[in-house]
Amino acid sequence: MSDCLKLKKSNCVNCYKCIRHCPVKSIRFSGNQAHIVGNECILCGQCFVVCPQDAKEIVDSTEKVKILLSDDAPVIASIAPSFVANYHGIGIESIRNALKKLGFYDAEETAIGATIVKKEYDRMLKEDNRNILISSCCHSINLLIQKHYPDLLSYLADIVSPMQAHCIDIKKRHPDAKTVFIGPCVAKKDEADHYGDIVDAVLTFEELTQWLKNEGIELEEKCDSEDFSKARIFPTTGGILKSMDLDAEGYNYLALDGVENCISALEDIRVGNLKNCFIEMSACVGSCIGGPVMEKYNRFPIRDYIAVDNYAGTQDFVVERLSDSEMAKNHERIIQKLQEPSDLVIEEILRKMGKFKPEDELNCGSCGYDTCRKKAVAIYQGKADLTMCLPFLKEKAENFSNNIINNTPNGIIVLNESLEVQQINKAARNIINLKNPSDVLGSQVICILDPTDFLQVKNTGKNIHDKKVYLAEYNKYVEETIIHDKEYNMIMCLLRDVTEEEKERNKKEDISRHTIEVADKVVDKQMRIVQEIASLLGETAAETKIALTKLKESMSDE
Repeated sequence: MSDCLKLKKSNCVNCYKCIRHCPVKSIRFSGNQAHIVGNECILCGQCFVVCPQDAKEIVDSTEKVKILLSDDAPVIASIAPSFVANYHGIGIESIRNALKKLGFYDAEETAIGATIVKKEYDRMLKEDNRNILISSCCHSINLLIQKHYPDLLSYLADIVSPMQAHCIDIKKRHPDAKTVFIGPCVAKKDEADHYGDIVDAVLTFEELTQWLKNEGIELEEKCDSEDFSKARIFPTTGGILKSMDLDAEGYNYLALDGVENCISALEDIRVGNLKNCFIEMSACVGSCIGGPVMEKYNRFPIRDYIAVDNYAGTQDFVVERLSDSEMAKNHERIIQKLQEPSDLVIEEILRKMGKFKPEDELNCGSCGYDTCRKKAVAIYQGKADLTMCLPFLKEKAENFSNNIINNTPNGIIVLNESLEVQQINKAARNIINLKNPSDVLGSQVICILDPTDFLQVKNTGKNIHDKKVYLAEYNKYVEETIIHDKEYNMIMCLLRDVTEEEKERNKKEDISRHTIEVADKVVDKQMRIVQEIASLLGETAAETKIALTKLKESMSDE
């Protein structure tokens, strides 16, 4: 597969939106980046359409076309019939005139090739005795069958697409010409690269619009039309059928759009539920007018259908049938190399995802996979990792935070800005003698604590740190920290129980006070004795009193 759709790594933000919308889950996540799995991708462009960060981009072929134009060979454009939906009010003559200003020799409608192809479908149904025939106009559908339903390749019409048929026809009429297809499709770039020299380059409508803008060329608002253009209805759902004769006997005719619907039909074919039918399949919802480039920037389904329908005529282009060799197209099987894990391996991966029993498998689809088991298969194949399971990550984060909150020795109370209790841990409940958290959750904090400090923090915006508070109703001393988280509109209170520390400090103060009182009595008693002795020794009582008073003060300080 050509590298026509690539990733801008710096933009990927792990939203998993691309894998959720990828119908074949051909995206691998590694190093927090999305990577396209080439041998599984069908180039439907859905990842490009839905990416909110524009991390997926279509490779620009403008410079390649400019190189073609710089050569002497004439370059002729094949314009997809959906152009009237992308450029409203613009006809083929306006497109042709603009392209000639860019250096193109000429421009024609791909509907010419569509006419060749639809006539071949009618012939195959009448002459080839096909049981089931699937249209091969959409390269994404061709890739879907080649890669994911190779056992059904025999039902895929083995003829060229309208783009290829038209470019073959152009080169038959202009043998030295180079051809450039212009349309709304990513997959056509790969089809052109894969099938040799039929189509020399492919531009999307977006690339053409930007090129015209850079050159200062404006499209004339002129919607010319003629009545011989029945195949112009091709880019709408059922458009192929509307352009066909449908005169083969015994066939049912079905038109399906969207990869999911096409996959359902392929599953029915695989089990034998469908027989004797021609199935028009388009990967895009609404067919080509819902192409990925149009859908991203210029998608108006009803208006676009009306524009195409009004531009289409009731007659066919006059075309010559291509030879059998020119019409033939070989859709080879594209082998996928990824192995399927055993049930035992899947169970082991599920356990690592925290899913130990069937009811743990939520199948929420947030990771992009339909079921947890399919996600486990993707992990085994290296396309996904455990961290893509959002319920698993949420539960892991909650368990981690809950373990911290519930096992910390400090009390934690979380309030909303209405001062209602939102969370309270075990340590906080022990401080306020509360058995069950449900007794207080949702209630005003005034039910358990004085709200004064909480109101102060909320109104002033100044947090409180390590304020010593006596909770009289609980006979507890705490160091209180209150923090207002304005970003999440929460108020968090941390309580450190310092009751024992306060009791120990009070006990020491009581002992010190008692010691001082005893010392006082001892000193007074000793003073009397010393005074008596001093009087006998002839010393003055005043000097003795001074000495003993200093001794007393010294003991008091201790």
